[in-house]
Amino acid sequence: MEAQPRKLLDQVRDQIRLKHYSYRTEQTYVYWIRRYILFHQKRHPAEMGGAELEAFLTHLAVVGKVSASTQNQALNAVVFLYRQVLKQDLGIDVNAVRAKRSRHLPTVLTPTEATEVLQNLSGVYQLVAKLLYGSGLRLNEALRLRIKDLDFSQQQITVRNAKGGESRITMLPTSLIEDFQQHLQSV
Repeated sequence: MEAQPRKLLDQVRDQIRLKHYSYRTEQTYVYWIRRYILFHQKRHPAEMGGAELEAFLTHLAVVGKVSASTQNQALNAVVFLYRQVLKQDLGIDVNAVRAKRSRHLPTVLTPTEATEVLQNLSGVYQLVAKLLYGSGLRLNEALRLRIKDLDFSQQQITVRNAKGGESRITMLPTSLIEDFQQHLQSV
């Protein structure tokens, strides 16, 4: 009895996991590849090429009005599909209509506004928000912290398996040491 070939999106997941990409990257790439296939009425990507990719990216920019970074994310996902899963080279420069880069400056809270936000939180939520603000951790990094990652004596946090699978050390704000110790005692 012959084993059935794996579905295309399962093959994508396998390749992503083989390359140790993050779970969020896997979700994002699968999402964009699915959208690409559905955009072309469920044609198999092996039957398509650069022209179809350009049409998809142009559609995203013109009709979908996506940001430039979103369009690039879709491009990277589909290129990954062709290069890593289908082992095909698109062999072209993508000349799709590019989404416009945002010209807006990011909105940044003033120290007073940040303090006000933190004071309106309580319990664990306040502790996590203070940690994000004071040490520069990403949300997922803060939520995955374990007791062994905190070094109170050297005021350090070990961030394990961070973005890109790397580990790093960052500072533990002095103002949070007492808050952490109280939290650990209550737990």
